[in-house]
Amino acid sequence: MKQAISDFYNMIIAEKGASVKTADAYIHDVEDFSQTFNISDYHQITPTNITDFMSYLSQRGFAPKTQARKLSAIREFCKFLFSENLIEQNPAADIDSPKLEKPLPKFLNETEMDALIDAAKTAQDIRHRRIAVMLILMYHCGLRVSELVSLPINAINPIKKQILVFGKGAKERLIPVSDAALEEIEDYLSYRHCFYKEKENKWLFPSLTAKEGHLTRDSFYKQLKELAVRAGISPSRITPHVLRHSFATQLLRHHADLRSVQKMLGHESIGTTQIYTHIISEELIETVQKLHPLSHYKK
Repeated sequence: MKQAISDFYNMIIAEKGASVKTADAYIHDVEDFSQTFNISDYHQITPTNITDFMSYLSQRGFAPKTQARKLSAIREFCKFLFSENLIEQNPAADIDSPKLEKPLPKFLNETEMDALIDAAKTAQDIRHRRIAVMLILMYHCGLRVSELVSLPINAINPIKKQILVFGKGAKERLIPVSDAALEEIEDYLSYRHCFYKEKENKWLFPSLTAKEGHLTRDSFYKQLKELAVRAGISPSRITPHVLRHSFATQLLRHHADLRSVQKMLGHESIGTTQIYTHIISEELIETVQKLHPLSHYKK
């Protein structure tokens, strides 16, 4: 068993390119399993003792995420044994993973978003005034922070009222931009030159110090936290991704369809966008309670 585990460790690093830390974690989980059931020979591994191990973890109060991680290590070990012809059948092949609850996305409501934007727009520091423009773009277009900070200035088409975004995997998508957002951008362009030294800078949000030539994600994140304090909102509640969630949430609350939201967010699969369906459910329940003819029926 020890030799098989050692060979498995070497395979993870050499063939899968895993880090030493990741490989150590896999070995720790496999050894935890084998020691729990006193398995001294890999031929003793059965589907039953794997499922028993999962039940044991559940009874001991291990989180589903931890259970899934340990099962993943056992699966990889069994797959390795099978691929090396050390066992005739893979005992982990049909073991189901524990169901992981997907956390609901956190978002700011419309009042909070307005307060955040107002706090930025009324600040004397032009850094915060620029953040106001970035907030408006994120909130109006649902951009990822990486997409936002790296926007070229020519990505904005004020005539067609569109923005061209290069998302994950260099995939392009066109997102409509509101008149209000375009007006904010036009005003910002009058002092954009304060953020770069060169004669020309191709980025919409340039930086005087960043080697990338544009504002970095970290810098935006820090300024966002500062702004939250000014707006009277707990900084712990605000991240760039929360702004993206806020965009999707408000669209759906105003009856946008899920497919349109998927396209604007740049999700490859509708399944990714479905984390927001709880919003639709809440709105539907509220609508039924208010409008259904039997909602006020009393015996």
